[in-house]
Amino acid sequence: MPTTTKFFQSTRKIIGAGVNYKEILRLTNAPKPDAPVIFFKPISSLLDVPADSPCPPTIRIPRVFGGVINFEAELGVIIGRRCSNVSTDQAMSYVGGYCLALDMTGMDFILDARPKGLPWCLGKGFDTSTPVSGLLTRAELPHPDDVRVWCDVNGVRKQDDSTRNLIFPIAELIAYVSRYMTLEENDLLLTGTPAGAGPVRHGDVIECGLGDGLVTMRCSVADE
Repeated sequence: MPTTTKFFQSTRKIIGAGVNYKEILRLTNAPKPDAPVIFFKPISSLLDVPADSPCPPTIRIPRVFGGVINFEAELGVIIGRRCSNVSTDQAMSYVGGYCLALDMTGMDFILDARPKGLPWCLGKGFDTSTPVSGLLTRAELPHPDDVRVWCDVNGVRKQDDSTRNLIFPIAELIAYVSRYMTLEENDLLLTGTPAGAGPVRHGDVIECGLGDGLVTMRCSVADE
């Protein structure tokens, strides 16, 4: 398992999964997707969030988004070794560890792009849009398919669900993506966000976590 510093220096791609919690389908009355909804984020979007930092790192809202972006708390999966065309049964053996992540999103951009069939990258890839916690080993998170993902904004609980409710579990995501591209050591796979994601603005404070104190992050939000 790499140190957080090594991870940030060697990560080559960030892969996200959209619409991947069952509760979102229930709330929107949407059918289950036939396959995972996959998007990319650039590595320049990474923001290191050290544990117990006395001064929380700042997520910057690009001017183009008009002062509003969405928070999305997620379980992140760190790929441990190179793989391609792996089966679902093999997939978990390629996991090196885990992290807590936020997938900050310019939602107005996404809502405009989605019906037009346009890519999401400009709404997902801005600087500081992927805050990441310290890394967890596989031993520290032995049951990644049943861990709580929660998020508070200004002290109010907004998201709280378990990865047991993923539409496409971790192994299926890894296997699916690996059919289309080689996954490399320290690539980051974001597994999707629970229902409840919503807007934040300048001055808001986001706190999120995995489990009951397994790992937490705290970030402030400010205009660019």
